[in-house]
Amino acid sequence: MDDTLSIKVTIGNRVYPLTIKRDEEEQIRRAAKKVNDNMKELESNYAVRDKQDLLAMTALYYADRALSNETRGAVIDEDVSSQLNDVRAQLDSYLDNKK
Repeated sequence: MDDTLSIKVTIGNRVYPLTIKRDEEEQIRRAAKKVNDNMKELESNYAVRDKQDLLAMTALYYADRALSNETRGAVIDEDVSSQLNDVRAQLDSYLDNKK
């Protein structure tokens, strides 16, 4: 059974044919909708009508969000790692005292 699916998504009034995994279809369609919604919001808030400019600003917006999430994730990972090390040290101390 073929696990791929051919779909077409429209972004900025242009149709893009894609071959994707079947289980990715909903996410891809939601992502295309988010891009289109962001482009519409930018178009209504600013005097920009060129779809290429709207697409570039949307790409910048989502790239910035992705980088912010990476940074936030790294900080959370460091905090969790530090807390796990503290718990490990407490357990080691407790187990050493039980001997």
